[in-house]
Amino acid sequence: MPEAGPNSLGRALQAFFGQHLPLVRGASRHTVLAYRDGFKLLLRFLEQHLQRPSAALDFPDLEPDNLLAFLDHAETQRGNTIATRNARLTAVHSFARYAATRHPEHLALCQRILAIPFKRGPERSIEYLEADEAQALLAAPDCGTPSGRRDRALLLAMYNTGARVQEILDLRPCDLQLERPFQALLRGKGRKERICPLMKETAVALRALLAERGVPLDSEQPLFRNRHGAPLHRSGVRYILHKHCCQAATHAPTLKRKRIHPHVMRHTMASHHLQAGVDIVTISHLLGHASVETANRYAVVNLETKRAAVAKAGTLGEPNPELKGWHTDSTILDWLESL
Repeated sequence: MPEAGPNSLGRALQAFFGQHLPLVRGASRHTVLAYRDGFKLLLRFLEQHLQRPSAALDFPDLEPDNLLAFLDHAETQRGNTIATRNARLTAVHSFARYAATRHPEHLALCQRILAIPFKRGPERSIEYLEADEAQALLAAPDCGTPSGRRDRALLLAMYNTGARVQEILDLRPCDLQLERPFQALLRGKGRKERICPLMKETAVALRALLAERGVPLDSEQPLFRNRHGAPLHRSGVRYILHKHCCQAATHAPTLKRKRIHPHVMRHTMASHHLQAGVDIVTISHLLGHASVETANRYAVVNLETKRAAVAKAGTLGEPNPELKGWHTDSTILDWLESL
């Protein structure tokens, strides 16, 4: 007797992950793996929740009540944040949109799945390093050791480019131009490429790192590696950053109060560019944002900009002489014209 093939849910998942995401949508491998991990957790949860093996699960088992139970389990039992919970739901929504067109017999179910809302949670303030903190961090690695020289080159590259951690890990020697004009080719979300100028200090550190390891400039292997010669991973970058932040806290004690993670370097680059007078559009292009609106949050949270605004406004009872009071003019329009 021939072995039974996958049911409609199994076939849909195979086509979704094997063809739709990588070939039709052109999703990156990281997106495919993130969605895959979400569905692995979902199927394992449904096995326990419905007391049925995953091979027997089908479309009706993706009822919204079951999905909501899974999302609640992710938060309460697995300790996921609201952002992670919403990321799991994003994967399910993406699959539902795909299934609605390929399996119209389940259209009503897919519509109900797509109606499951994302959960709103408290928004963290954007964390970044002040100038003295960033300087202390970049000076922390011991450049007398190979690992220290690598760490400093890594931190400089992260600060200089404002790259996402995966963009830094994907960086290859062949993506670098270490002769004037210094620049690096970064590959961001959606496989979008952008060129980021490099400071001379960064280019010198990267050139020295390659020369020390005897790596040719046209190499297509990952640039940053661990002590065993294997490509560096996200956990390695996080460890390096945490290690040197602890050292830098000796010279910049305020670092002890900050939640340090790789994305902080990206926020730091954006905030420092804003303080230097670089316009939001340019900052957005440097960061590889899909929309300029994404970069506007740096204008909202930048403390130096806020301090300058408060100083310009003056203290209570002592108005800033630069701001002429409108009540002394004949009309509000005259006052507006005078600004």
